[in-house]
Amino acid sequence: MLDATKIGSVLADHYDLSPSVDLAEEMRDVYARMSRVVTPADWAIHAPYVAAINKLKKDRDAVILAHNYMTPELYHGIADFVGDSLQLAIRATEVDQDVIVQCGVHFMAETSKILNPSKTVLIPDMNAGCSLAESITAEGIEQMRARYPGAAVVSYVNTTAEVKAASDVCCTSSNALQIVEAMEGDTVIMTPDQYLAQNVAKQSSKKIVYWAGSCIVHELYTAAEMRAYRENDPDIAIVAHPECTPDVVAEADFTGSTSGMIDWVRRNKPEKTLLVTECSMASNIADELPGVEFVKSCNMCPFMKKITLEKVLYSLHTMTEEVTVEADVAQKARASVQRMIDITNAAGKA
Repeated sequence: MLDATKIGSVLADHYDLSPSVDLAEEMRDVYARMSRVVTPADWAIHAPYVAAINKLKKDRDAVILAHNYMTPELYHGIADFVGDSLQLAIRATEVDQDVIVQCGVHFMAETSKILNPSKTVLIPDMNAGCSLAESITAEGIEQMRARYPGAAVVSYVNTTAEVKAASDVCCTSSNALQIVEAMEGDTVIMTPDQYLAQNVAKQSSKKIVYWAGSCIVHELYTAAEMRAYRENDPDIAIVAHPECTPDVVAEADFTGSTSGMIDWVRRNKPEKTLLVTECSMASNIADELPGVEFVKSCNMCPFMKKITLEKVLYSLHTMTEEVTVEADVAQKARASVQRMIDITNAAGKA
């Protein structure tokens, strides 16, 4: 576990990180992207870290990939690329820099390392895990194969490298149906998110069997909550992630990946919308869409929130919290991830 006192002491020896109104004003163009959700006082605290990180990443030849669930000061302040799991996986194959800093959870950093074995991949906090990734093991994959001989295994990218290596192909919430439909045979095994699998099954021609994992953020939402919001305001737009239960998805006006949800709101610009996902996502697009009121039923991911500006700066400064994957595991996992990317790209060109 990272020692907060040590981090603060090391950084204080090399950087002036005291709150600065002057620096905050100098960086007002950056602040403009988040001023609706970050107070001026908070920005004066964040600005020295943002400035230090943006300088250091150039010195380190580093690129920062940030998931849509990062807080606004990371998402808008230091990220070079933002997106959902699929977008970040594809971006990881395209970067030229020698160092990748993954602002997300551990499986995302592993995916970047799998796709870039020669690059240094850092995650600012090695304890930024994932309830889904922890719910399935390679042994669990073998159990499913034994129960359904010959069925292809489609594993969510929210899994460890070992699980990816034991699978036939990966998927994300944005391409899960597409990947499932591309598999041979009538039966497909999906792991580990049971609700994503159930939601895909409603649209698929295949028989889908699944592992009983779930996301600690999305499984908390209920259909009763959705109906209560709708009764209170019949015009509210409910936009849900497919890791939510099927009865929640049934109440939604649109269901999609984090990037799909963002794109839907950008296109439709509802006066009021409820994003049924991790609550930082609404904060990250609030300034871009001033005409949209984001109603927050806020479930927060404790793992995503382990990633902070201070930890990013410390990781880059010390070049610690490096993610590694054993070569044989990485090779097999890379095949599963690359197959996903190839299927997705082929469909996009069709």
